[in-house]
Amino acid sequence: MIHWVRGLALAGVLLFATGTEAGELMAGAYGHDLGAASREGGADFLVGWRSERVESLALIWKPQIHAVLVANTSVPTDWVAVGFDWKVGLQRLGLPSRIYLRPGIGMAYTTGKAKLPPVNAPGLAPAEVQRRLHLYYTRKDFGSHWEFEPNLALGYQITPRVAAELSYEHLSNGEILHHGKNQGLDDLGVRLIYAF
Repeated sequence: MIHWVRGLALAGVLLFATGTEAGELMAGAYGHDLGAASREGGADFLVGWRSERVESLALIWKPQIHAVLVANTSVPTDWVAVGFDWKVGLQRLGLPSRIYLRPGIGMAYTTGKAKLPPVNAPGLAPAEVQRRLHLYYTRKDFGSHWEFEPNLALGYQITPRVAAELSYEHLSNGEILHHGKNQGLDDLGVRLIYAF
């Protein structure tokens, strides 16, 4: 529990430092490490801030900048990320103007395991083999603490200031930031957005 309390405190500092007079605040809950290769489980809680559109970045379609902190309830696999988001209206597809898509990409740092020790190393005591087996079956091996953070959300604008999003977050080193292990992480959940 201590690891995610520290994470929430860090998120508060992050939000204070970036200022909240403009942009959006977000908070959400996610299923942690979903999918066929799930090992860790638990729930993730996300808090974050998103800027207004950055007009000076017109070359990359005026993204919003996001900064998020995610804390897990079961294992010390927390992460912080900074990146870009683009809000895309879906009216051209015949959908109501309140519905939008939000793709994004960022860089993350995770406190999850990187470079788990091998179980089959020669000369290990039985107790050490069991410890390493337990890690193998209950923790992801990210390969690196630095990860790419592609994400995608489907949103609904409830009021001019409040929106809800169904959100998918992924962490992966892409075999670019580290060669070898790249088990990655998939989170799916919902978040509420409040615009200032």
